[in-house]
Amino acid sequence: MTDPLRPVLLAALLALALAPAGCGEKEEPGPGAAAREPDRVRLVLDYFPNADHAGIYAAQASGEYAKAGLDVEIEAPPDPAAPLKLLRAGRADVVISYEPELLLARDKGAGDLIAVGALAQKPLTSLISLEGRVKSAADLAGKRVGTAGISYQSAYLKTIAEQAGVDPGSIKETNVGFDFSRPMIAGRVDATLGAFWNYEGVDLERRGRKPTILRMDQLGVPTYAELIFVARRGDLDADGASLMRRFLQATARGHARLRENPAGGVDALMKASSGLERGLQEAVVKATLPVFFPSDEQRPFGYQEPAEWQAYGTWMFENGLLKRQPNAGRALTNEFLAGEGLDPGVSGLE
Repeated sequence: MTDPLRPVLLAALLALALAPAGCGEKEEPGPGAAAREPDRVRLVLDYFPNADHAGIYAAQASGEYAKAGLDVEIEAPPDPAAPLKLLRAGRADVVISYEPELLLARDKGAGDLIAVGALAQKPLTSLISLEGRVKSAADLAGKRVGTAGISYQSAYLKTIAEQAGVDPGSIKETNVGFDFSRPMIAGRVDATLGAFWNYEGVDLERRGRKPTILRMDQLGVPTYAELIFVARRGDLDADGASLMRRFLQATARGHARLRENPAGGVDALMKASSGLERGLQEAVVKATLPVFFPSDEQRPFGYQEPAEWQAYGTWMFENGLLKRQPNAGRALTNEFLAGEGLDPGVSGLE
């Protein structure tokens, strides 16, 4: 699996309609929040169901969505580039995408899309090699590196090389699509940039390949949220805001259940998707659990740090990936997370 492809919700009317007098904090929707007919939520994943989504399936199987008055339909996309397109077309209510993909889409005119929460708080994309071919970024000189042919992966490679004092022009970049492991095993490339450390990396380790795994944010690329929840800003009127708040906070409870009982989350995942290897999914969940939650334990599940978004967006702009300097405050909101209120400095509401 992999998909490095990936990446916005609210107008001032929402702030005015929902803010309690003299207080920005929202009443938390707990279990049993709705006694009426459940609200339908169409969720499109970023890729086929896998361990990255175990907390979502745990929320569904444990009844957290139902208790929040939600009927969540979870769908895999027809291709990795589809989620944001489906969202804009009104064929999904919320999708999982990637921070760079969202910033690219907004730069191209999709300003109605906004990140409402982070699923994976840190980059999962990594530089991986086998047989000690690339032990550090300094070893990249003269090497052949496989990528998925994505613009920001090429920019990652350039930044990594420059940080290590390597001439980027000496590196031979080869498009291997999303099949990262086999070209390395066959020796067609010396390393790949685009595979996930928590998935391909774990898989290669389990197969005894002893990979060298170097993560993006350890190589000079600004940190970013690999997986994010995205919705349409215009959908979040009073009723839509309630739905999104219930969805994200039920998802948070599902991840809390996953942390307490990883095997239970894998059980739910295995029932939802045939063909998965249980041992691999268990290993990936174990590796990924820390990045499902903010490093600052005072922050709620899904929290997005605006300063980090701004730094990463600036890096994209400076590397020619974006035409305009992005405004992180307009690209994300934390408004719908547990304990978060209407603070324009945090949520980006204007």
